Amino acid sequence: MSKAEQFAKKRKNRLMIRTVVLFLLFGAVIFAIVSKDTEKVLAIGDKAPDFELVDLEGNKHKLSEYEGQGVFLNFWGSWCGPCKTEMPFMERQSKEFEEKGVHILAINIKDTRLKAESFRDQYGLTFPIAQDKDESVRRAYNVIPLPTTILINKDGYIEQIIAGGMDEEQIQEAMESIQP
Repeated sequence: MSKAEQFAKKRKNRLMIRTVVLFLLFGAVIFAIVSKDTEKVLAIGDKAPDFELVDLEGNKHKLSEYEGQGVFLNFWGSWCGPCKTEMPFMERQSKEFEEKGVHILAINIKDTRLKAESFRDQYGLTFPIAQDKDESVRRAYNVIPLPTTILINKDGYIEQIIAGGMDEEQIQEAMESIQP
């Protein structure tokens, strides 16, 4: 067999291998898309999933117990820059709106209890901070970026989903929008 024939044969083999690998990858992608268990993504107007978490003081908070009131449900982490920025604004607005039937429930993601307590103390936060240790609530609400705030109206339905940090005016407007 000549060198040209050997070269052509090697080239044909490489092409065949590449084609098979490409076909397998394409098949794997299609299989992943078709067979994926899809979670329902929450949207405005959906009933907010109920949950029960314990705050840093040991008090239980069940979302359904807030029915008749607005809930500013904020998911955050101590390492999150925008979370650090919005927390003082949230604290000020929580004092303004608690008497008006709007409550902040902050849900900490991935911090140790000590880290969450230290953060709370550093920022002088008085609203409840619960920890979602197994991240089941984060998953139920399909929260990915931090901070994310879910505004829940007095009837327990989602009014708005806000991914990213907010300034004080935005927080005030958000709390007004869920005031009973």
